[in-house]
Amino acid sequence: MREYLLTLCITAAVTYLLTGPVRKFAIVAGAMPEIRARDVHREPTPRLGGIAMFFGLCAGLLAADHLTNLNEVFTKSNEPRALLSGAALIWLIGVLDDKFEIDALIKLGGQMIAAGVMVMQGLTILWLPIPGVGNVALTPWQGTLLTVALVVITINAVNFVDGLDGLASGMVCIAAAAFFLYAYRIWYSYGIEAAAPATLFSAILMGMCLGFLPHNMHPARIFMGDSGSMLIGLVLAAGAISITGQVDPDALALFTGSEKAAVHQTVPVYIPLLLPLTIIAVPAADLVLAIVRRTWRGQSPFAADRGHLHHRLLEIGHSHSRAVLIMYFWSALIAFGALAYSVNSASMWIVLGVVFLSAIGLVLLLLPRFTPRAPRWAEHFVPPRYRRRRAAAADVATCPPAAPVEDESRTPVSAGVNGASAVGARSRLLDERNAGTSR
Repeated sequence: MREYLLTLCITAAVTYLLTGPVRKFAIVAGAMPEIRARDVHREPTPRLGGIAMFFGLCAGLLAADHLTNLNEVFTKSNEPRALLSGAALIWLIGVLDDKFEIDALIKLGGQMIAAGVMVMQGLTILWLPIPGVGNVALTPWQGTLLTVALVVITINAVNFVDGLDGLASGMVCIAAAAFFLYAYRIWYSYGIEAAAPATLFSAILMGMCLGFLPHNMHPARIFMGDSGSMLIGLVLAAGAISITGQVDPDALALFTGSEKAAVHQTVPVYIPLLLPLTIIAVPAADLVLAIVRRTWRGQSPFAADRGHLHHRLLEIGHSHSRAVLIMYFWSALIAFGALAYSVNSASMWIVLGVVFLSAIGLVLLLLPRFTPRAPRWAEHFVPPRYRRRRAAAADVATCPPAAPVEDESRTPVSAGVNGASAVGARSRLLDERNAGTSR
């Protein structure tokens, strides 16, 4: 565990220290797009934050390669090199998109090529554990197609949710933390070495997100851009592929009694092949809803809009920070709920706890619908916005609305100083006319 924590800290430190210089480089390079209709920020903000995250990934892999226990991951498996190759390719495509905004189909092709590069180097799904059936071996073509699909879906799920300051990096960090605990449990509790690469990938991914998050919290000083969102999506997918398609349930059968029981034991990890990831179910749901919404309108699935989940939270009245925290809450609930279920699927307390926390989440979602009213004795202890509402309501109730001024002849005396002066001027004009007539 200490070596994983050291790798995490090195990755986070390198990412954090490089983000500042990368921000200055992005400003000089002109990677500051104009404000678009769907954006929620008010000022042009530099992108290319993925550069710092990529070098953090390289630093984490380099540090792990020189540690005693983690060095075995590099000597016994080619998966770290496969991850680095695919990450370098997807990162390069993201950097070009952050600067020149390349076509969506070109990005999709690059994502498929990056996934294919990882498959060629051994990071692929070899078998598919199915609950109730057991272990189903896949042909090379089936494994390749399933791996590429999982990588592409995960990358775009993370990319779609990257719409608010700190949202994508925080949600992926939560998912990586839950995934790390699960992979670490399989690696050290069951002694299955095939889970070691996934554990390392999760630790490095947490470091990348934690190092970048301080610069990206609201108000963000820099955005990760596609170079960062696609990169962390690929790393997360690589960990899921590694532990899903490489860990043999036959090895777990030694601890659980049978292969079917072993498959059932690992259900929370194999569900990602369908959603694609339970641990990022919120971005995956956002991805599916966006595709359905845009296709229904006759638009391209890659056409940007303001219909994402985080946009809807802002529309119903949540502040920027509260919307991000609500998305964090639901991501953590789903990710760690799946983790708790994998540890003890027979416990009723886990189900009750998830239901209770879900009810709390619904209350948080509907919070703008409620009108908070603080009693008079507590007004000094609540935020000013609650006091201002009471004062504004009292002012509206005590002050009658002023009569509208339509023209000069209908100006009421109660209209104020301007109304009084208008009445006085009109009286003087009438007196002068009367005097002229008398003459």
